[in-house]
Amino acid sequence: MEEQTFQTMLQAKTEEIEQILRSYLPKESGYQKTVLEAMNYSVLAGGKRLRPMLMQETYRMFGGSGGIIEPFMAAIEMIHTYSLVHDDLPAMDNDEYRRGRKTTWAVYGEGMGILAGDGLLNMSFETALQAFSKGMSLEEMRRTADALKILAGKSGVYGMIGGQTADIEAEEQESSISTEQLLFIHEHKTAALMQSSMMIGAVLAGAGEKDVKAIEKCAYNIGIAFQIQDDILDVIGDSAVLGKTVGSDARKSKQTYVTMNGLEQSKADVERLSEEAVTILNSFAGEHTFLEQLILNLVHRAK
Repeated sequence: MEEQTFQTMLQAKTEEIEQILRSYLPKESGYQKTVLEAMNYSVLAGGKRLRPMLMQETYRMFGGSGGIIEPFMAAIEMIHTYSLVHDDLPAMDNDEYRRGRKTTWAVYGEGMGILAGDGLLNMSFETALQAFSKGMSLEEMRRTADALKILAGKSGVYGMIGGQTADIEAEEQESSISTEQLLFIHEHKTAALMQSSMMIGAVLAGAGEKDVKAIEKCAYNIGIAFQIQDDILDVIGDSAVLGKTVGSDARKSKQTYVTMNGLEQSKADVERLSEEAVTILNSFAGEHTFLEQLILNLVHRAK
């Protein structure tokens, strides 16, 4: 696919996702208006909308059609957003800016920042549950229940929250972290929500257990490669392109995939992981030209 064609499609798909997200956001009214404003402020801060896009494209690749995927697309972005809101808090990363504007707690206060994250997490499941509808077949109900199980598992203590826990403790430990620890953090903190996105897309489209397992592995590769590329960019990236100062990991003496394996090996591993992910995609008969290009652009991005 030509780059210009891909970029045009990417913009159109991103705009479609934005409309879907907005349709599920709460109205800002009532005595709880402030927390609702903070939740909407957080979700509408921008971003790639990568996770709902991966979900939608995987759903379509397996022949899915219809609106059942949309509540889950909104739900996964709410979960991703809540994790960023909490990451920015003083007790965590203590960041006052994200994507060029004030973070949620910096605008609404620390307490409201906590509640905004809590609200988004809870609303994500309220939203996903809207996928159940009158007249659904038993098979559609089973798929929706399976999708909810994936959403909960990959975002919880055995998924993203577990990865965040390991990351915090790794920063505090005096000894060097192991490769096993680092990969656990990357798998759970970064790859888990990508796995959730693609697995849910496959499940809701009716993919079999074997294919869902293959998609889980594909998304694992994407997530690990994505995070390694992030570490690479912190070493060799262009601050003007990235929109943030490079070298922050080195200044904090933070161990990363690059510091543990070297720049050249890290680049080679990004190539290997992304090629394996594309090979898995190519094992499926459904249309996935855009999805393949999306993955390659993500893991080889310059920002």
